[in-house]
Amino acid sequence: MWTEIPEHRRATAWTEEAESARDGAAPMERRMPALAPGTLYRMVAGVDPAPRPMTPAELADLGDPMAGTFFRARKFPMTVQDVLAGLPAPGPTSPQSVYLIGEAGQIPPERFPKLRRDLRFAITRGVAGRDIDLLVSTGANGDPAKTFLQVAAWDPVAKVFNYYMRITPTWVWSGNSWSALAAESRGKACFDSHVNGSVVMKELKLPWINWQSQAATIQIAPTDPLLKNPLYQQVTGAQNLEVSIRPLVRRWTAARIAHVTTGGTVDHPDHLLRQLVTTTTINLASTATQSSGVTKDSPDLVLPVGFWLNNDALFDVLEIPSQAGAPAVRAALYVDSLTTFQFRLEEKASGFTQPGDTFFAFVVPEAAYEDLDVVSQLIDTEVLTARFVACALMVDFTNPVFSPDRAHLMRYVPRVRTPVAGLSERIAGAIVAGAAGKPASSPEAVFAANWAVPERDWRTVFGARTDAYLGKVSARITTPTGFEDYTRLAESRRRDFRRMKLNEFALTLPVTNIAANAPALRMGEDGTVTVR
Repeated sequence: MWTEIPEHRRATAWTEEAESARDGAAPMERRMPALAPGTLYRMVAGVDPAPRPMTPAELADLGDPMAGTFFRARKFPMTVQDVLAGLPAPGPTSPQSVYLIGEAGQIPPERFPKLRRDLRFAITRGVAGRDIDLLVSTGANGDPAKTFLQVAAWDPVAKVFNYYMRITPTWVWSGNSWSALAAESRGKACFDSHVNGSVVMKELKLPWINWQSQAATIQIAPTDPLLKNPLYQQVTGAQNLEVSIRPLVRRWTAARIAHVTTGGTVDHPDHLLRQLVTTTTINLASTATQSSGVTKDSPDLVLPVGFWLNNDALFDVLEIPSQAGAPAVRAALYVDSLTTFQFRLEEKASGFTQPGDTFFAFVVPEAAYEDLDVVSQLIDTEVLTARFVACALMVDFTNPVFSPDRAHLMRYVPRVRTPVAGLSERIAGAIVAGAAGKPASSPEAVFAANWAVPERDWRTVFGARTDAYLGKVSARITTPTGFEDYTRLAESRRRDFRRMKLNEFALTLPVTNIAANAPALRMGEDGTVTVR
């Protein structure tokens, strides 16, 4: 949670340092100075140079169930079973659900016995009512006392998530949601994945890539002791976790916006608007089609709409009308691309390689739900206008993630406490003024052209643009050259994702013969792909 570790040993969901149980203690645990049992430590990366015991006042300020049930009572459970047993028994007022994830989950274990499986449990637990208060993550294989154990706990008084990690023989508090936004700790340790302070489920939508769900069952060897694990026997589908994660994200977003918008002002508008115009974090999307079953005679593959544009924001939140269907590729072109680009799965640590795509075809990064939720709630609370948000998102809208053009607009966003009234207009005015003398293709000029569309017309005008664009894509994707370009574009965005700390396991994405240092690509509004 607090140090850099090899890619294949990083975690997912709301945790950052998942360890394969076969490897014993996590690297952080091996590098930590000796910690005393019966003491809660704090170690916020970028703030604390070393772990130190929390003071009585600091401990008293923690209002989440982990602190209240265990730490203030000087109880320090060392396994996930001990944590769950120490909480109120599951029931209608303290619901519990168990989920299972593993990037190698669809690779037959008997065929590749040396492959790192890295299966993890994700457990949601209510304590004070039907709402989820605790999110627990731990390894599913091996000794539960040696694998990683981490908890995100909601504090209903402070209205933050507190992040904890067991470091035998005790526990360490690594910060809360606000730590993710503080300059000194942002992007460090657990906040390299919990970038905005919220819980994370990267694979949030159908088919819930890599999770056990109604779309796929993780393969377990018949002799695997995991089959007898009581937690495994409680595993439910990730479609239920999606339903739980979204309200948790909204809970923190609402608390955060309420906290920074007081007295008719907003503190650090830049912290909020970077979730509008930059890629702070990522979700992963794919088709719902299992790649191994695709032949040249299979039905067309409908690719993720979030690959083409930010449909969740443009169509759902902003209600821009669209008549265009989702672009689909002929199965024969997809199958040919697997050979042309030498698609394969690789896990170098175990020497594993397998030709072909990921289990679900065409995994790509898309705009993250937590960014979307901030934008949605900023509109609902009238901090920003829907028109301003639309004008910003329509800058380079054909590149819904990793857009330097949209990120360029951040220079016009205030970085100090600013009145809420007229915030959208002030930022828009600054951008429009900045467009003077710049080419029509500049981010400022594109925004200015968007802003010039009359209030009554912007939804219709922007809807026509998105439909025209999707129509051009739908035409180009039917040609071998067109789909090859889109395959290269997908790989370019995967390379951008691989540079993020969220890229935690080698088998999350396929490997191709496209060079790791190939030029970054971008999509144009005419449906063509060019160098970024």
